[in-house]
Amino acid sequence: MSTTAIIMLAIKVSLALMVLGIGLQSTPRDATYLLRHPALYARSFLAMSVLMPLLALCLAVTFSLHPPVTLALVALTLAPVPPFLPSRVMRAGGDGSYMVGLFAAASLASIVVVPLSLALLGAVLAMPLRIGPGAIAKLVGASVLVPLGLGIGIRQLAPTAAERAAKPAALLAAIVLVAALIPVLMKTWPAMRALIGNGTLVAIIGMTLAGLGVGHLLGGPDRDDRTVLALATAMRHPAVAIAILTANFPDEKLAPAAVLLALIVGAIASAPYTRWSKRRSERQVVGPGKLPSVA
Repeated sequence: MSTTAIIMLAIKVSLALMVLGIGLQSTPRDATYLLRHPALYARSFLAMSVLMPLLALCLAVTFSLHPPVTLALVALTLAPVPPFLPSRVMRAGGDGSYMVGLFAAASLASIVVVPLSLALLGAVLAMPLRIGPGAIAKLVGASVLVPLGLGIGIRQLAPTAAERAAKPAALLAAIVLVAALIPVLMKTWPAMRALIGNGTLVAIIGMTLAGLGVGHLLGGPDRDDRTVLALATAMRHPAVAIAILTANFPDEKLAPAAVLLALIVGAIASAPYTRWSKRRSERQVVGPGKLPSVA
């Protein structure tokens, strides 16, 4: 097995472990949360799968970005919630049940949403863009749905063991992911550096801020829901975006670099919102573990 194959396997395993850790702390009611809140699901879908791709496309056109880079940024907005986001959102004071429910629902919906949206984008850009639902199903199934379901199942059968295993699984996942990403970032750094200064960086920052704003506004009257949807709209699953790019531009190096650059810059640009949301959550604690809803 080549070094590249080992690194990619390590990334996949770490993401699966990360989701397993989330599942070990979740219940079936968490995973199906949005089925009981259809209005919130509709607003979430509007923010993540309609408004955000349109905003990304507008920014890419405004800055006259290279076509594969344009596709990279739009593809990222079509992807579901990334595995590392639920823990970050909950640390920021977001609603855990909504976050897990959105994580599961967005991943499942992406099997249909991504191929259809990509076909529509191809028609708009006059480019033959496509990816099969099977490829998306395989990716989100292995990295999200299966480990999440496994974790929830373990918690149902052995809640004490699940509670004890959740943090070690998350810690191991983080260590493996960081170790695997270092050589990837070193290899793609020249391509990422080439994107800085041609409008791509400004477009990415604009995308992140727009995603935070759209999600916050459409999150509804509950401030915890706003935190969840704001961060989920701004940050997406990079592996799904890269899968889209690989299927359409297998030899293009700038597009995957744009996804990784967006991942890094998005995390930095959203950090002030995360800190603000966490401080607001801490200020409004009204009892042990209880957070009030505000309009």
